[in-house]
Amino acid sequence: MPDALKDVFNREYLCKLAANIQAVYSPFRADDFVASTMDETWDSLELKGRMRQITLNLGKFLPADYREAIAVIDKAIVSEGSWLDGFCLYFPDFAEVFGQDDWETSVAALERYTPHASAEFAVRPFIINDEERMMAQMYCWSKSDNNHVRRLASEGCRPALPWAQALPKFKKDPTPIFAILEQLKTDPDIYVRKSVANNLNDISKTHPDLVAKIAREWYGKNEHTDWIVKHGCRTLLKKGNRDVLAIFGFSDAESVGASDFAIDAQTVAIGDAFNFSFVITTKSATKVRLEYAVDFVKSTGKRNRKIFQISEIALKANENKVYTKKHSFADLSTRKHYPGTHSVTLIVNGAERGTLDFELTS
Repeated sequence: MPDALKDVFNREYLCKLAANIQAVYSPFRADDFVASTMDETWDSLELKGRMRQITLNLGKFLPADYREAIAVIDKAIVSEGSWLDGFCLYFPDFAEVFGQDDWETSVAALERYTPHASAEFAVRPFIINDEERMMAQMYCWSKSDNNHVRRLASEGCRPALPWAQALPKFKKDPTPIFAILEQLKTDPDIYVRKSVANNLNDISKTHPDLVAKIAREWYGKNEHTDWIVKHGCRTLLKKGNRDVLAIFGFSDAESVGASDFAIDAQTVAIGDAFNFSFVITTKSATKVRLEYAVDFVKSTGKRNRKIFQISEIALKANENKVYTKKHSFADLSTRKHYPGTHSVTLIVNGAERGTLDFELTS
């Protein structure tokens, strides 16, 4: 297993790639390709930098004629399997880098390549350069029989796709995306539905009222759509958006009491964990969404809040329920801990019900 994700692209990988290309295009200079790609900058490059380095060197050693090069890639890519099995994103990246002046050839290639090497990054410059034409194409893709192509229709136009080139116009006005999401809102494939939900979640960060309106219109008509709406509203739920909480039946905060909120340690060492507990009491039958927030001290000394879900449950009138929750302060690849005064806050149906401070020590 590679120590870092970028190390997937190593000499063994490149030699295999070169051999696969040479098998379908005999003039390909495999050894020269590997040597040129792994130049003096290689060790310093991260994952996307290495991917682009591979792309640029494919441009050096594949036929100079773009369409001829695409024909070679068409033959080589079939040995790659599904993109979920590998990292051959450099093939759609090739169309992005070298094919902006041949729209028809490039877009057709991206459709063919996306089952093998997701083209969600590569489509974005085509959207920026010719939004109307490319979004019309992506709407056509949303009707494809291929689930990878349908997913590309949504994933490629996400306003804030991680690791990808931004689409600032869609952050400002996401309207052009909606026809695609509407087409895919009942998609039978969870793989596609996750993308639709993530697209909605992106939009919710800049247009919460718009996503709340869509959620109200969509919810309660189809089980696939209901899943999309719930997952797509996850950021708004964590922010305690009252309109969205109401859609899912979590608007009643007054009927739910919270008591005996306590932590089992006032001081916790980085790498250790603590437990907190509380009691929920209901006056009337209601649905309850339970969360907690931790205000983490950052390297700057400022604090940053992260919200974690505990459960969603339907409770009867006059019901009591005791909860105990464990939280770990072990460092993660996505979060490093720093000493200082932290706090944990209990949240019930979007409303804060108590905050407790504690010291995190090194």
